[in-house]
Amino acid sequence: MNCQNHLYQGVPPRELARRWFLKECGVGLGAVALSQLLGSSVARAAADPLAAKQAHAAAKAKNVILLFMAGAPSHLELFDNKPQLAKFDGTLPPAELLAGYRAAFINPNSTLMGPKFKFARHGQSGNELSELLPQLATVADDLAIVKSMSTDAFNHAPAQILMSTGSQQFGKPSIGSWTLYGLGSESQNLPGFVVFSTGSKGPSGGSANWGSGYLPTVHQGVQLRTSGDPVLYLSNPRGVDARLQRDSLDAINELNRQHLDQIGDPEIATRINSFEMAYRMQASAPEAMDLADEPEHILKMYGAEPGKPSFANTCLLARRLVERGVRFVEIFHEAWDQHGYLVPDLKRNCEATDRPSAALIRDLKQRGLLDETLVIWGGEFGRTPMVQGNPRDDGAGRDHHPNAFTMLLAGGGIKPGVTLGESDDFGFNVTKDKVHVRDLHATILHQLGLDHSRLTYKFQGLEQKLTGVEPARVVSEIIA
Repeated sequence: MNCQNHLYQGVPPRELARRWFLKECGVGLGAVALSQLLGSSVARAAADPLAAKQAHAAAKAKNVILLFMAGAPSHLELFDNKPQLAKFDGTLPPAELLAGYRAAFINPNSTLMGPKFKFARHGQSGNELSELLPQLATVADDLAIVKSMSTDAFNHAPAQILMSTGSQQFGKPSIGSWTLYGLGSESQNLPGFVVFSTGSKGPSGGSANWGSGYLPTVHQGVQLRTSGDPVLYLSNPRGVDARLQRDSLDAINELNRQHLDQIGDPEIATRINSFEMAYRMQASAPEAMDLADEPEHILKMYGAEPGKPSFANTCLLARRLVERGVRFVEIFHEAWDQHGYLVPDLKRNCEATDRPSAALIRDLKQRGLLDETLVIWGGEFGRTPMVQGNPRDDGAGRDHHPNAFTMLLAGGGIKPGVTLGESDDFGFNVTKDKVHVRDLHATILHQLGLDHSRLTYKFQGLEQKLTGVEPARVVSEIIA
């Protein structure tokens, strides 16, 4: 954090400590003069840095639930049916297709491998889905299927961070953090941006996927556990009762407020907010995370089992959290990196995620929440039409592929029952209605009432944006 942030956020210090001045400032005495003019605005801003804010325009969505299928599910087995790929199974791909192409691990001249599962059209919309997704097929008319996604990265960590922050570089704010920065939170007792991690491990990009980057850290995601206490040390230690805790917290916060009023570092405001949020969460988080009060038919619909960590449980928790005003919920399910054993692993992954994903959409809809909650399903890139490993072996898989992949959207003002975009006969390159990750970000912000070109933060002398400096468009074709 540097003193430029105080200048541009309108919360400069009333007095500048010499040590802080020498360590942090690079813009001269203008900050000192401005601080005298604006006086105690720091204290006012610190009172509630996550207060709900006015959007740029009328919003179609209030909340976002992002189901991040980390590891990259194969679009060729799940969403993008390619009969021609099946026809040319076992042959070399056309030479012109591979011109300038770089794969992550395999030789691009590996032979083509046809899709391993059947497809069918569903609902009145005729949206086409794999036989591995029978439950999502039941909500096909609620889905917008974008088959023309593309990205710039072909390894997991950079691609995940790009999908999360708009950049392959570490240190940029995540889309959940930008959302909090732009809109604030409607929840007083829970974090505005909540993260879960399921699957076999955490995302390759780590906590950078939900970090706040150069934004004040009050906007970063809070990772909640899926079993036991939602966060560690939620319960008071022995010998500390509620009165002692409140008195201690009041004394600490008063010292922090005095320090904030003198120095103006927004990270002190973050510390105050974090202490108070943790205090309120002691009462609110256990209730929000307790699935035992859910009706049996809801638990069955999701496949959820209270007390047992699972993707199903976290989908149900996501619904409970948006009901309680949480702005952005993200679930990372790192399980989709099928370089080998594509068939058995895809079956297992879909068994774990298909029912809960569909149940979340169905549950939000029956509660009247789908109209205001944008649900997104997808990974960081797709998989190659070329085989990795022995195509005659059950251990065969597919490599990373950034040129074309598929994502699903539902609710939040998204047009239901549509399919956008096309890839070529091999699912290799986008041929129609290309949607870059930046375009997806611009569209998410648009649905929340935020203009991606106006949502900026001054850092290192630049007006930083989630969508960066490259062109980005709102994907109007999928907006209702």
